[in-house]
Amino acid sequence: MTDATVAMAPAGNLRPSRLQLAFRYIRRNKSLAIGLVILLVLILFTAIGFMVIDTKHAYPLSAPTKKPPSFKYPFGTDFFGRDLFAAMVVGMWQTAAIGLLAGAIGTFIGVILGFASAYFGGWTDGIIKNICLILTPIPVLLIQVVVAGSLDKRDVTIMMMALIIVMLGWMGTTLVVRAQVLTMKERQFVSVAKLSGVGSLGIIFKEIMPNLLPFIAAAFVVQVFAAVFASFYLAVLGLGPLREPLLGNIIWSAQSQGAFFNGWWWWPIAPSLAMILILGSLALINMGLDELANPRVRSSE
Repeated sequence: MTDATVAMAPAGNLRPSRLQLAFRYIRRNKSLAIGLVILLVLILFTAIGFMVIDTKHAYPLSAPTKKPPSFKYPFGTDFFGRDLFAAMVVGMWQTAAIGLLAGAIGTFIGVILGFASAYFGGWTDGIIKNICLILTPIPVLLIQVVVAGSLDKRDVTIMMMALIIVMLGWMGTTLVVRAQVLTMKERQFVSVAKLSGVGSLGIIFKEIMPNLLPFIAAAFVVQVFAAVFASFYLAVLGLGPLREPLLGNIIWSAQSQGAFFNGWWWWPIAPSLAMILILGSLALINMGLDELANPRVRSSE
């Protein structure tokens, strides 16, 4: 073996870093890549928007009314005197906050209950599983509409709306995590850990949890998608915090004032397009994460 061969051997055996593998995977997984690009564009729009707007202009009586799009008002203004560009920036942030908050709470509850049900079994599993099976067929939309409609609109806040949405949004994650843990706790590496004297918490957090991270990430995206969609339709029905410029609230106010009938076509266009992009990006990301979480459809490197 020559000196040149010896010098080249270590370089040829270098394994790609995790960051390189992640970029390769994203490049190969088209739905995940497109979803992340759309989401990044929306994040940049919101971040840059907060740098150039005055958030007061997102609220009524802060701008001339019913002005079409122009250089000063890129998205125009509405009947209530809101700069729709400012309202879009603030509204997208508020909609994202509801989705992330409700998604995080729902995922956390689902993971805790799913682990407790599957790992400890017995009466714990029976209670949690039966509660989920009883509550799952209940139409979530109907319950959310009834609860939101029974509240005084002055009491509805972003936090309150997130809690209303997550109220029945944890059962799906609980059942998915339970099914995965039931499978994993019977595998050989868990048996070896038990024989080595590792306690229940150690097995859960050191052995099972790392293997479930792709499933948990996919469940979180599903929860965020459902929460954003729920915040959208509740606001469109006029059941959200009406003074806040949520995307659904902008559409609801445009509909209530007959925007298209009166020729104010620009009013509902931007929030509708934003909602399509938000939900579309989350749906594409969820499809990509499903491939990552499901070994049967995962592409080989």
